[in-house]
Amino acid sequence: MKQGIHPENYRLVAFKDMSNDDVFITKSTANTKETIEVDGTEYPLVKLEISRTSHPYYTGQTKLVDSAGRIDKFKNKYKKFKK
Repeated sequence: MKQGIHPENYRLVAFKDMSNDDVFITKSTANTKETIEVDGTEYPLVKLEISRTSHPYYTGQTKLVDSAGRIDKFKNKYKKFKK
């Protein structure tokens, strides 16, 4: 790594997905106030609402949407145009 090209606070940071408590560690310059201990080492903590382990696109799991309610709502809305 070249010297002097990275910010001073470029360090290992723990990112925690709050929806499934998955924690992964990577280098970042994100400012944090909290810390977390992972495998006996303390890291700055960044909390995430969604990550690769909980996002439906990456996990292959889709959320069930009430499509029957949508269809009924659509039919009721345009019922007056029916011939």
